[in-house]
Amino acid sequence: MMNSKKIFYWGAQITGWFIFVFIVILSSYIKNPKSIQTDLILDLTTFIVIAIIISHFQRRIYKSKKWLELKLKPLIPRVIIISFTASFIVVIINAGINRLTSIKNEPFEVLNIINATLSVSILFFFWNVLYFTFHFFSKARQQEIHNLSLIASKNEIELQNLRSQLNPHFLFNSLNSIRALIEINPSESKYAITQLSNLLRKSLLIGKINLISIQEEMDIVHSYLKLEKIRFEKRLNYSVKIDENILHFKIPPFCIQLLIENAIKHGISKEIEGGEVSIKGNGFGNEIKIEVTNPGKIGKEKDLGVGLTNLRRRLILQYTNASFTIKNSENKKCVVSTIRIQQ
Repeated sequence: MMNSKKIFYWGAQITGWFIFVFIVILSSYIKNPKSIQTDLILDLTTFIVIAIIISHFQRRIYKSKKWLELKLKPLIPRVIIISFTASFIVVIINAGINRLTSIKNEPFEVLNIINATLSVSILFFFWNVLYFTFHFFSKARQQEIHNLSLIASKNEIELQNLRSQLNPHFLFNSLNSIRALIEINPSESKYAITQLSNLLRKSLLIGKINLISIQEEMDIVHSYLKLEKIRFEKRLNYSVKIDENILHFKIPPFCIQLLIENAIKHGISKEIEGGEVSIKGNGFGNEIKIEVTNPGKIGKEKDLGVGLTNLRRRLILQYTNASFTIKNSENKKCVVSTIRIQQ
């Protein structure tokens, strides 16, 4: 079965030459209705059959000689020469068939052959222009699709690398929490290990997925906060206010989790009296905003570190319009980390 390209080629080939024949017949009819006779129809039928065969042979030459890969400057003279050559062959064969079949008994005169060749060469040159134009546009589109595929593959590899960097980061922080807990309260460590086991199981499953719902992310966050609450006791308080209407919204896994880790590591753990970590999530039209607030202060020159840098990069890769910011609150007493994503 012919593929779609071959069907399109033969459809365009036959349709194009028959359009030419129709124009010739219509022009002849307008000039002289009596000129539309059997001889004219047979002559034109013979002409288009030969033209289709010769033009198709041209196409085979283009492919075998790799003319389709040439640039415009070396291609133009080749196309002009082959257009005249093809036209001359068509004119000679058509005239010969006409004489043999007595469709026309016109003598072979050099001037007539030259004039006919020049006329037909215009058709063949136009055929070649259309053929190469279509090929160049098709090639450009294929290259564009190929480039997009490469970009998608590159982005997917980069996302996998970012996720693989994030899991060890998360595990390291969790193990540090349990180590500190064993020294402070060994009896609570068993419960903490159970919490960590549940947390790691969820993270291993979710870490292989590009996007998860905010509800799934918050399940991990709650488990992590319970684990850290055991460690910090009264030094850590937290509040969660997530709009129920955005719980189905898809985000990269560990986005909020990472902000919580950062808030505890750089905020709570450095404050003698501890403090509160606040998590807020709201939707505004087609945009959602996740905001995590923790005590502390960041300087003018802040190093986001691997985790937050990866988070920003993941948002850029997976959304056309998303951002991550971290800054001091207006009263300079807290640090506010904000994720904004537009659907």
